Amino acid sequence: MSTTSPAVGYVDGFLLAVPTAKKDAYREMAAKAAPVFFDHGALSLAENWGDDVPHGQLTDFYRAVKAEADETVVFSWVVWPSKEVRDAGMKAFMEDPRLKDMTDMPFDGKRMIFGGFAPLLHEARP
Repeated sequence: MSTTSPAVGYVDGFLLAVPTAKKDAYREMAAKAAPVFFDHGALSLAENWGDDVPHGQLTDFYRAVKAEADETVVFSWVVWPSKEVRDAGMKAFMEDPRLKDMTDMPFDGKRMIFGGFAPLLHEARP
């Protein structure tokens, strides 16, 4: 059964390369950022550490973020109730004073790929 959940109104997606040795630091940073997202309207978020990410012949996740041999690809997303809530929430997130303490990011932000997506299909088990 296909459903379109009203709770999935807009999704921000992120793809980045994190030095494998900094996995714990990345998780700690993500855990500190999560409540800030929630305080500004996010419904859920997921941080996913690459585990079974194949190398492709023409392109792949590694090439997309110029991952180096000692880095792991991370695929993350934030779910918002609507694009309007996301636009206001992301602005507030970026201006939130709690982020001022997060100056030593455990990854190269210049190689992060991100974007906002309008859900096309969302299926859930009944």
